[in-house]
Amino acid sequence: MTAAVTLPRLSWGDVRARRRALLVHGLGSTGALMWSYGVALADAGWLATAVDLRGHGAAPRTLDYSIDAYAADVGQTRTDDGAPWDLVIGHSLGGAAVTVASAADPGWTRRLVLIDPAIHLADRDRENVRVGQEQSFADPSIDAVRAEHPTWHPLDVELKARAAQQASRWAVEQTSLQNTPWDVRAAASRLSVPTHVIAADPEVFSIFAAELAAEVLRNPLITMSVVTGAGHSPHRDLPEDTMRHLLDALG
Repeated sequence: MTAAVTLPRLSWGDVRARRRALLVHGLGSTGALMWSYGVALADAGWLATAVDLRGHGAAPRTLDYSIDAYAADVGQTRTDDGAPWDLVIGHSLGGAAVTVASAADPGWTRRLVLIDPAIHLADRDRENVRVGQEQSFADPSIDAVRAEHPTWHPLDVELKARAAQQASRWAVEQTSLQNTPWDVRAAASRLSVPTHVIAADPEVFSIFAAELAAEVLRNPLITMSVVTGAGHSPHRDLPEDTMRHLLDALG
């Protein structure tokens, strides 16, 4: 097994906050792109900390880009005093990684929120992901991102372009190649903490829907809501609606 790496962090909120959350981004992104969750949680009195996953942003580069390796990294990412995270949020690949980490160590976090998580990718979904990542690397400019996503907040446009410039293209490619099959359904079935899935709208594009969602929801600790009209990154497509889903899930 490949050794875990230490992930760089950035935070939103008061360092003295009682409630602490960890934010884990998706493939080809960075911790900075979780800023909308960080701001919403900080405004609600949390300290939110995001990380760059291995091969992304400023994180170490390695040879192992299996989901288990990503999970080992986030699983060893702890609060400053070693107490469990009050909340861990994972988007897409990050959702898969935190699912595996939480299933392996139920004391790591008290609650999970998974954003259109990559629990199981069929061949069609893998191809969509591959094409999307190729497009990001082909022209990692602000103008290209803005043209592809004209409704996104300017910060998301800027940060998405920067993420493509910072990420290792090889690492992103290997993440797809080294996870065949891509399937963490068994880990999801073992989750023992309250978990809420904020899914994208299948009418737009979602990788968590239909039979897969029904199967995962057999775990009675897992609930789900859908951000109508949003695609795979609902926090960028419809941020206000997505933050409303998050805060509702947290009660």
